[in-house]
Amino acid sequence: MKKIVDAFDYAGDICKAMKKGILLTTKADGQVNTMTIGWGTMGVEWGRPIFVAYVRGSRYTHQMIENSGEFTVNVPVGAFDSKILGVCGTKSGRDTDKIKELNLTLEEPLNCGVPGIRELPLTLECKVLYRMEQTLDTVPQDILDRYYPNGDHHYAYYAEIVGAYIAE
Repeated sequence: MKKIVDAFDYAGDICKAMKKGILLTTKADGQVNTMTIGWGTMGVEWGRPIFVAYVRGSRYTHQMIENSGEFTVNVPVGAFDSKILGVCGTKSGRDTDKIKELNLTLEEPLNCGVPGIRELPLTLECKVLYRMEQTLDTVPQDILDRYYPNGDHHYAYYAEIVGAYIAE
């Protein structure tokens, strides 16, 4: 069962959870993959509710979003197994079926083609409207040194939040 919610009613909770990590889930060519993210923003752009996800170009998730144009954001509500974030933040979907390894429960989507994950029940369903490749030539040196020592930059995916629910 899903409780339909307004994503902005949970914006503070989502931003706080992001400090420890949340999941970004993708689906392409019949395969579901999820990864831990710690960077993202919510807001309104073009008169639409937006979640901006930042994904490095080297990540399997980047390839999957490029193929599908959709993703879900999965946020813990209450107690959850922090091992989920650890595995999803250290293993690649190219090599590991993280859904199977962690025995995660996929939630049927309502407004996009990507499922949610019951174990992190607050789900934003997102459809990419715009993507921007990050350029590093104007980023301050201290940030470059800390986050981009090998130049592996991010893509920003501006996605309309087309649905939000809590899996119950």
